[in-house]
Amino acid sequence: MSAWTTAGGLLGGIGLFLLGMGLMTDGLKLAAGPALERILAHSTKTRLRGLASGVLVTALVQSSSAVTVAAIGFVNAGLLTLGQSMWVLFGANVGTTMTGWLVALVGLKFKIEVLALPLIGIGMALRLTGSGNRRGALGQALAGFGVLFLGIDMLKESFSGMATDFRLPQGEGVKETLVQVLIGIALTVLMQSSSASLAIALTAAQGGLLTPQGAAAVVIGANIGTTATALIASIGATPNAKRAAAAHILFNLLTGAVALALLPWLVSAIGMAGEALELDSAPAAQLALFHTAFNLLGVVLVWPLAESMTRFLEGRFRAAEEDEARPRYLDSNVAAVPALALDALEREVRRMGGIALRMMREAMAGAAQDKLAKDQQIVARLNQEIADFIARLNRAGMSQDSARRLPHILRVARYYEAVAELAMEAAAAARETPLPALIEAGGSFLDQATRLFSRVDPEGKPAHGADVETGLHSLEGGYQMLKTELLEAGAQGRLPVANMDARLRAASSIHRAVQQAAKAARLLGAEAPASGAEQVPPRTTAAEM
Repeated sequence: MSAWTTAGGLLGGIGLFLLGMGLMTDGLKLAAGPALERILAHSTKTRLRGLASGVLVTALVQSSSAVTVAAIGFVNAGLLTLGQSMWVLFGANVGTTMTGWLVALVGLKFKIEVLALPLIGIGMALRLTGSGNRRGALGQALAGFGVLFLGIDMLKESFSGMATDFRLPQGEGVKETLVQVLIGIALTVLMQSSSASLAIALTAAQGGLLTPQGAAAVVIGANIGTTATALIASIGATPNAKRAAAAHILFNLLTGAVALALLPWLVSAIGMAGEALELDSAPAAQLALFHTAFNLLGVVLVWPLAESMTRFLEGRFRAAEEDEARPRYLDSNVAAVPALALDALEREVRRMGGIALRMMREAMAGAAQDKLAKDQQIVARLNQEIADFIARLNRAGMSQDSARRLPHILRVARYYEAVAELAMEAAAAARETPLPALIEAGGSFLDQATRLFSRVDPEGKPAHGADVETGLHSLEGGYQMLKTELLEAGAQGRLPVANMDARLRAASSIHRAVQQAAKAARLLGAEAPASGAEQVPPRTTAAEM
């Protein structure tokens, strides 16, 4: 066999394998898409269930990348925590070992044309007659299996021809082992597929180009090489995506390092285990068992470290809004001293209020919806942290004054939460009509509201109670005048009714937000009593205004 023929066979075999893997993965993802989402969303409540979900879904779709992307998507959507997603990702690593068993027990054992060609024919028949539905997707997957097996057969033939006059780096010393690991890493990085690298290692070992230990080192390198894909995918990604990618990288590096340190003993143990399980003595089956064993070893190693790893990763890749959402004054040590705890609680509530009022000012200035949505998430996170802190308070040692003060702080937090919600409502109305257009009908309404927000800002200088009361009275007059003019403009046809309704809703949100902020400031002792009832008012519609 000439060198060109051999090189062509290798390239063609790799190409067919990658093409088949792509067709199979895409078909299985289409066929099992709803199952993938359902399993990941509902089967991750414990470590074992998350691990099993990762293994099962990866075995179903034959793509750890698809599972990784889905898991990261669920983390960003808030359906999975980082801790839950990590076990799905670790399970995906174990699930990729199914490809090794597929190659070893099917691809290298059967007469390929007997298996592959009928699969391609049946698969394409289903694909053509079932385009757009699950039958077509399964047909594509079957055709992909067939093409994948053709690629394995071409690789096997090429490596068999090379065995007489070519050798990959042999030996079991440190230098030779590192070269073999680097080969596995390079193959995976170049082809962006650890499955293809694994198939090459298995067929090379079967063809006599690699010793079992050398092939095992290439397999370890292939596992480490998959971290490059995660690293590339994390560039410019969200903090949660970076954390998930980092968990994947840490798992594979830890597993690879331990497997390398124990490589001679692991290969020997796998050989004995293969004999005990009555597996084929051929190198491919032994390597598939090795691949499974050292990924399971990684799970065992990371099990006691998972919580520490989660805490470590949550402290990395933080976005600005996540840093702002972390409590600055609440501490578990302070929770045991009620007087100190209430002071810390009030400072945190004031900070939350400052963010809520900032949201309202940004909404009035026409800020983008995504910016406001991030700020609302900060307010919601702080509100949850405040609630958790209150649950840890030592009420047994709380004085009567402190016991009376706590409900007031809780009410203030609710007022500021309402301000954040009203800011989102004002922004939603502003998308339907330019918010500055309110000035045309309402004179200085927005200016009055802006001045009042500054006066009742919990992080600013406290305003005199009389000034706030005067400002509220003036704002009420401006608001009533604005409503009257907008309703008249709508009734007389000078303003489209939809436009009028949007402006009314925006004005109502701003008006109610000022009232909520003033009530919060009153309870914090920053200003004089505001007009109106103490309860948070129910939401109103344009029809009720």
